[in-house]
Amino acid sequence: MKAKQVFLERGILKTKLDEFLSKELKRAGYAGVRIVKTALGTRIIIKAARPGLVIGRRGRTARVLTQKIEEMFNLENPQIEIDPLENPDLNAIVMAKRIGSAIQRGVHFRRAAYSALRRIMNAGAKGVEIVISGKLTSQRAKYQKFRSGIIIKAGEPSFRYVEEGKTQVLLMQGVVGVIVRIMKADAELPDEIKVSEEAVERLSKELVEEVGEVEEGKEEVEVSPEEASPESEVEKKEGDEG
Repeated sequence: MKAKQVFLERGILKTKLDEFLSKELKRAGYAGVRIVKTALGTRIIIKAARPGLVIGRRGRTARVLTQKIEEMFNLENPQIEIDPLENPDLNAIVMAKRIGSAIQRGVHFRRAAYSALRRIMNAGAKGVEIVISGKLTSQRAKYQKFRSGIIIKAGEPSFRYVEEGKTQVLLMQGVVGVIVRIMKADAELPDEIKVSEEAVERLSKELVEEVGEVEEGKEEVEVSPEEASPESEVEKKEGDEG
């Protein structure tokens, strides 16, 4: 089999498995899947905000899910592993699905977007952009953008530091799409300048030494009241002229 065909089949398998798991694990905060081939079988690593719902009581949900995956996708000895999310509020896929779920429950799209925007920024993100499109306020489709912080749109930093999540929800007026882009908290932009603590300490010491040298070099000069007064100088000049 050609390498091109192998990669194509892997991509199709991952797409179908991702679509299946997003429906099965909707309540668990599903955030993506990774497939790893091993000598003993196939490892399926599932990212989820609520891993307890993926495992189930005494592992029952995980066993049922493993059986379904084996039958539907014809995978040899699938083994499910759970990768819990440390901070779901900084995961673009999870937040996009939360906004979509809120809109589907009847929450106004602006309220759902601003609520998610504040939540993401409070979690420590550098920036966030939310795009909601569809028949939002009329029979004509349009889109609304909500932004906060910094979002890089081009170049390598956009691929490295910006995470994107998408979802669609079906309403009475039609399909509404939600896109969430989150700029990671640890993003290091090319135009940012960082000064190390050692450099700050060294500069502080040099500044203190310079100030000390200036103070030591000052000479104290005593000035009498007559010399300090401009009127005394004028009187002295008039006396000399007389």
